[in-house]
Amino acid sequence: MLGFGLKFIPTKLPLINRIFISFHVSRCRTVTALPDLTFTTTRGTQLFQLNNYRGRAIHSNETMGTTNGATKTTGALDEGHIFEWYPLDLVRDYEQQKQHDHHNGQLHNGSNGTTHKPEQFALVVLNQPLTHLGLVKRLWKNASIRVAADGGANCLYDVAGKNGDHDFDDLTAIIGDLDSLTTETRTYFTTHSSSPTASQTAIIHEPSQYSTDFAKSVDYLRGPSCSKPDAPPPDIVAIGGLGGRVDQGLSQLHHLYLFQSSPTYADGRMYLFSGESLTFLLKSGTHRIRVREPGQANQPEKDVFAKWVGILPVKEPSRIWTKGLEWDVEDWPTEFGGQVSTSNHVLPETEVVEVRATKDVLFTIALRDL
Repeated sequence: MLGFGLKFIPTKLPLINRIFISFHVSRCRTVTALPDLTFTTTRGTQLFQLNNYRGRAIHSNETMGTTNGATKTTGALDEGHIFEWYPLDLVRDYEQQKQHDHHNGQLHNGSNGTTHKPEQFALVVLNQPLTHLGLVKRLWKNASIRVAADGGANCLYDVAGKNGDHDFDDLTAIIGDLDSLTTETRTYFTTHSSSPTASQTAIIHEPSQYSTDFAKSVDYLRGPSCSKPDAPPPDIVAIGGLGGRVDQGLSQLHHLYLFQSSPTYADGRMYLFSGESLTFLLKSGTHRIRVREPGQANQPEKDVFAKWVGILPVKEPSRIWTKGLEWDVEDWPTEFGGQVSTSNHVLPETEVVEVRATKDVLFTIALRDL
């Protein structure tokens, strides 16, 4: 529900008969938010024509001319970047997908008839008891590299290796000051592997007390040991980031901001998986978050995500616009100590949730257990 139970009255925008926008096109992962557009291409530039002010996307650094009868004005327009999110990729059952609509290593994203190739991601297991093991095993299987932050290795051993389950044996490294790592866990991961081609788990001792084991793991994943010089940094999913002590949970939220200082996620994106929820940082701009597979609206038995959503201005006040939720808002101020959006609901027919924010906010969505 939305905090304070306020009634929201949509702001009516003036009708604009026509907008022409021309700009030089450059390769860019993100684009600047604007209205629904149709366009034609000319040499070296693209020309967009807009008949009604509604809302979609173009590149930034453009110039704009508007005509409404005899009136014409020009000026810069900057409403942030547009970011596409595919969190379903993280927990997708790719073996089942291959039996259905998987083709040529690509999956339909359903948004515009094009295709979307999933990004590789790295997995960090934090020192929190593991629950919802069906989802954890999906994440483990889909990750390209897997590390444990110190005592996170104990958590893996307790739910699997200790009981003869070898699903989590292929652990790349255990990283941290190692004050929580037990001798039994250390022995297990340095002598077992469920794959004959897997390397032995590396034990990396980083004694500094001025950095958390989580931060040390991220530094390792973004460093030369894991990242190729010509490749972008990997996205990272942290398991066990929320739960247990309040100060530790707040520390993990702090790390989401700390590790993603770039306004365009130049260092890679990060997710916190708590078993019941997936949480990630929405930078200032417009975000399109795919929460259902194309064509699977109104089929709750196929949903990965549950309906509950929160949009939280942890760092600073923001203004937000949403689309696809039960209680959508427009130009809505949100801040701690003021009003916040928690326990909102994804509509049964929604495949993509859209959120626009003037400042960074946390987006959290509940997960169904697999």
